[in-house]
Amino acid sequence: MGTNESHAKNAGNKSPDSRNSHPILPPRGDYQTLLSFQKAEVVYDITFRFAHKVLSRGDRTVDQMIQSARSGKKNILEGSKAALTSKETEIKLTNVARASLEELLDDYLDYLRVRDLTIWEPDSKEALFVRKLGRVEPQTYEMYREFVDLRYSESAFCIQKEA
Repeated sequence: MGTNESHAKNAGNKSPDSRNSHPILPPRGDYQTLLSFQKAEVVYDITFRFAHKVLSRGDRTVDQMIQSARSGKKNILEGSKAALTSKETEIKLTNVARASLEELLDDYLDYLRVRDLTIWEPDSKEALFVRKLGRVEPQTYEMYREFVDLRYSESAFCIQKEA
């Protein structure tokens, strides 16, 4: 029996657990369990509501902010699914998500700045409260609903920054 045949035969004798105990690419695709996806979904939900409640109808910023939030969420999803076959694609899509969410963060900052609204200090009670909520799993919009409804723009910015 040749070397290749011997390896093939021995590989066939391994238990399924020993073959898969250290896969080169760990199984993925379960994006709903990813904290980054959950937070991106919360950011999308808040942004959608913020844009339609607070911004003027016809303002191009409405579509831009919603699209940035959607892109962040969807690219995390696609990156997670792509991880099944390509780490490189997962990394690229994750970076696209990060860039989209960073653009959205800047839109929230612009909104606050040009209206002379308060940008919470990192150690303010509001920012600390949002950070505390951000450590709870799973992340859902409902966790933030009451807080966001009280101070839409400031809390939306802070939650986006923490995501």
